[in-house]
Formats: sequence, structure tokens, C-alpha cells
Amino acid sequence: MQSLVCTTPGTLEYQDKNYPEIFADHALLKIKRIGICGTDLHAFEGTQPYFNYPRILGHELAGELVEDPGVPGFSKGDTVTFIPYFNCGKCIACRNGKTNCCVDIKVSGVHIDGGMVEYLSVPSYSLVRGDGLSFDDLALVEPLSIGAHAVQRANIQPGECVLVIGAGPIGMGIMEFARIRGAHVIAMDNNESRLAYCKNNLRITHTINAASSHAADEIKTLTNGDWPEAVIDATGNVIAITNAFNYVSHGGRYILVGLQKGDICFSHPEFHKREATLMSSRNATRRDFEYVIKCIKEGLVKPSDYITHRATFMQVQSEFPSWLEPASGVIKAIVEL
Repeated sequence: MQSLVCTTPGTLEYQDKNYPEIFADHALLKIKRIGICGTDLHAFEGTQPYFNYPRILGHELAGELVEDPGVPGFSKGDTVTFIPYFNCGKCIACRNGKTNCCVDIKVSGVHIDGGMVEYLSVPSYSLVRGDGLSFDDLALVEPLSIGAHAVQRANIQPGECVLVIGAGPIGMGIMEFARIRGAHVIAMDNNESRLAYCKNNLRITHTINAASSHAADEIKTLTNGDWPEAVIDATGNVIAITNAFNYVSHGGRYILVGLQKGDICFSHPEFHKREATLMSSRNATRRDFEYVIKCIKEGLVKPSDYITHRATFMQVQSEFPSWLEPASGVIKAIVEL
């Protein structure tokens, strides 16, 4: 079968691979859609943490069950997605229901080979029912679930002001689920076209260009001097992360969703006097996946709003580098098989 391998940073290579072996506790999927995410782009750039080469990328996936997996509720021919964070089930995180941050987690397309293949074998416990959604919709359930998990982790309340920094697909998902919870959302990015997209497509009223010398003043004005109760970073940029410590209200929360390789530092007195809370948000849980599917079915979130580019599997090698270029205007690229 055909696969696409990131052999080294900057290099993708089509390779012929053997079909996956069939195991009793695994399900075989025929891949139909692959969403291109920031992890894939960063891996191609050589800036993704926890990464080794060569690697088959891809974990935003939708497919069809090739064989009956022997799992209640699933049958051959079903349309499915899956939770691509394979967990041990035994560590302290798993025992406490936090499978998204398992001590020995194996993320498809990051720690192990992923879904840029024709067929993929996945643990049966990871399957998620398609529930009538299209392949396109199902391919976006995973990134949207990351946003939903961040909002749940931040415990966003109706009426709160939430500043979301980074208007990529993950940041946009965070904005949507914060809005669904009844929060007042401010979008911040240095890309005006992304900010315009948030206004026009996601109903985000207030946007701020992070490159503006008046950005902090704008945030203060929009919050009547209180600053946001929750600040959520979806950039993974160390400068953006550091600056955002200054935007958290007294008693507020700062949630890091974006990931970067190095250390972060901040003023302890400034953080301490606010009695602020700093937390990270990693991956998502089955509960998040099910919540996202529910929101899609109810029309609260429209995955099609995110898809700006498409390619066939055999076009990915040539098209992929352009998806890193801001001028391409890509928000979410979808690969069709």
C-alpha cells in the first residue's frame, strides 16, 4: 500500500508499505480523509517536540471499518474516526481518567507512525462512532476536541471574558467552544486575514492584532480594566506565551495549549499578586470527542467553515510545503483518499 513518510525535516517521500497485520484487539481502517494539523507542519519544519524521523504523519483521520472489529456497536463498513492518543490504561493518569496525558502515551503520527497511508490498524478501544457525520466532519473532530478540552480544563463560565491567542484551527476551536459556553471571546493574532476569518465565519466580535503597539491597551479597554478571567495560548510561540502573563486578571487562569520546546519565564511577584492559576491542556478525552460530535450534529459548530484547501493523497508531497506559507491562506487542508 502507498504511504507518505516524513524522512527528514523538509522531506516527504512516498513509500510502498506492507498492509497492516490484523490483531484481535485492533481494528483495520481504510483511510478516507486526513486533516493536516500544526503538528504535521511543525514536524515537517523540524520544530515539533517529542519527535523522531522517519515518521508517517497524520492523526486527524476519518475512515471506514474494513472488518468487523468485534467491538459492540461497530460493524464492517461503518464510518468512524478514532482517538489517536493511545494510552497504557495503568498509569496514574489513566487510573484517574486522564488518558489524554498518559505517562506512556503514544500519539499516532508523533510517537508512532500515523495515518498518511491507505490502511491503518488502531486499537479497538480508540474507535469513535461516525454518528451520521461526513468524512470531512469526522476528520475535524480531533482538532476541535482539543479546543473543547481546553475550554473544559479552563472551566469557562457564562459571562466570563476569554482571550484566545492564536487564530489557527486549534485556537479557532477554543474560541467556538468558549462562545458556546456563553463567554465573551477576544481573538488575538498577528495575521489580519485570520482575524477577519474569526469575525466573518466564527462570530467572534472582538479581535486584536498582536503586533499592534496598543494591543495591551485594547485588551484592557475591552474588559473595562479588569483583564480577561481566562487567557488561552494556542500559538506555542515563546514570545506570545511570555507576553500573555501580563493579560491575566487578578484571580484569573492562564491555559497553555500551544507547545514549544524551550523554557518559559515570568515575573513571580506579578503572577503571585494576582493569585493566578497556570495550567496546561493536552490532547482530549473521549468525553470531548463525544461533546464535539454532539455540537456538530446540533449545528453549533460547522467543520466545513475551517476547510480552505484540498488535495488528493498523491498531491500531498508537492502541495505540503505551500501549506506552511502564510500567503496561502490555509486554515485547514484536507487530504482525500
